[in-house]
Order: sequence, then structure tokens, then C-alpha cells
Amino acid sequence: MAKSYPIIRETVRTRARNEIVDVTPRVAEAVRARSVQDGMVVAFVPHTTAGITINENADPDVKSDMLQKLSTLVPKHEPYYEHGEGNSDSHVKTALVGNSVTVLVEDGRLVLGTWQGVYFCEFDGPRQRELLIKVVSFE
Repeated sequence: MAKSYPIIRETVRTRARNEIVDVTPRVAEAVRARSVQDGMVVAFVPHTTAGITINENADPDVKSDMLQKLSTLVPKHEPYYEHGEGNSDSHVKTALVGNSVTVLVEDGRLVLGTWQGVYFCEFDGPRQRELLIKVVSFE
């Protein structure tokens, strides 16, 4: 039978307009704090200009490469943008990256590949953001 724990609300402070923050330790701590051995964890970003993804965390250049590619694919200014706040690119980047990830938990640990980490993606900062973490136990 599955047991669901209350949502954990984490604050993520970003320092740049576009930034990627490793939140893997926060997600792992949420699992540890509930002593979950077998289950899953969902990390959700409730913002329209910030997202979350899983990618390589061994080489910090990957974060830079991702931001550079997203900026090339979705420039800050386009003549057809109509959204009045001037952050249309941020909305598009969030739609491409996504707002949630699910990670399996086994033996009390996140089931991630050798090089994987969970990344909060800021596209309209700097800001104080919210990261929601939901842990579910299958025990």
C-alpha cells in the first residue's frame, strides 16, 4: 500500500535571469527525512517561467551548454512575441523543459544514473522561487 507524505516547500533563490541550480541534495534529503526505502519522489515547479529537469551533474559545463542552447533556440527578443511582460522567451523555455520530474526511490536512495542530477531551471530571474517535493512510499 502506498503512503503519501505532505508536500515539502523549498525556496530556491536564483541570481541570474537564466540559471540552472542543482537541487538533487534537497530532493534526496526529502526522501531521507521520511525514511522511505521504496517509492518515488516528484519535484514540481509551480511557475510559468521556471522549470525542472534531470541531466548530467558531473561536468558543470553541461549547465552552461544547456542554457546557451536554449538561448539560441529561444532568443529573448523576437518580432512576433506579443506577451507584454517581455519574458515570452522564459515561458517558451519552461514549456520545453517542463515543470516536474519523477525519480524512483530504492533502498532509501534516489534511482538516478551515474551522472544524473535534478536541476531547477530559472528563465526569468533573479527571483525567489518555490520547489514542491512530494514523497510517496510503496512500503
